[in-house]
Amino acid sequence: MDARRILIADDDPAILAALSARCRKMGFQVDTAANGLQMLLKARRTSPDLIIVDVNMPELDGLTASFHLLEPGGPPVDVIVVTGISNLETLERCEAMGMFYACKRTAFWHDIGRALIQIFPQMAEAIAAETGPQTKTSVEVPTRPRVLVVDDDEQIGEFLTSRLRKLGIEVLYAPNAARAVRLAAGQYPSVVVTDYHMPEGDAGFLITRLRSNPATAQTPVIVLSGRDIDEPTEKLLKRDVLGYPGAIGIFKKSFDVSGLFETIQHYCCPGPRMESAVEDRSQP
Repeated sequence: MDARRILIADDDPAILAALSARCRKMGFQVDTAANGLQMLLKARRTSPDLIIVDVNMPELDGLTASFHLLEPGGPPVDVIVVTGISNLETLERCEAMGMFYACKRTAFWHDIGRALIQIFPQMAEAIAAETGPQTKTSVEVPTRPRVLVVDDDEQIGEFLTSRLRKLGIEVLYAPNAARAVRLAAGQYPSVVVTDYHMPEGDAGFLITRLRSNPATAQTPVIVLSGRDIDEPTEKLLKRDVLGYPGAIGIFKKSFDVSGLFETIQHYCCPGPRMESAVEDRSQP
């Protein structure tokens, strides 16, 4: 029998990667979407067996997109709605529409597993192996946005870490590309911010390594440089690698982090503290 098809929609690349990795281990065929509108279009075109969708997404929120799909006359599809904040009203709306619900907290994988087993009882053993209490996998869904900072200069790493933490962002740090590849594959950052010049592998090397691993193939990468990068090098860094985007942004290192943080904000949703943190540009 052909593998069951799941469409996973979430605007956080870290959540998308973690969910996709574990669902593939269960034996599902996985497709992804980064916003509600993309989810709606893909679902109508491919008719997946199940959709796992985040509530808060750009273009079109997950609940509205799901309601459109579940309108009378539409193709039959099960939906699991996931959200970072437990909300009684959202839960009641899901139950009224016959959708499952899971909160991205400590019981997240248990809730996902329970819903999957109800929908696909014939796959119960494989699902339980990846979501039950005895699972050996260490993949966890981040409850806060997570950024991986890569720089062989520890002072730069500390500067960016302190600024990002003011935004409510969890920060991982790696001093070189090799360490960054291992961290990214196991910790699923929403964004990687990397120095261009590093002695054990530059930004181009890091991007290639990330794109060659399915777990990190779509992780956004931002490049920082202490000096200006010429146009040919910039084009090289931004070109597609193995069918996936290269660098999504290139910035010169500065204590003015406003442009960098605005780019990060597209992939992390840190909340109202962004503006005040960007305005704090003093040297640490």
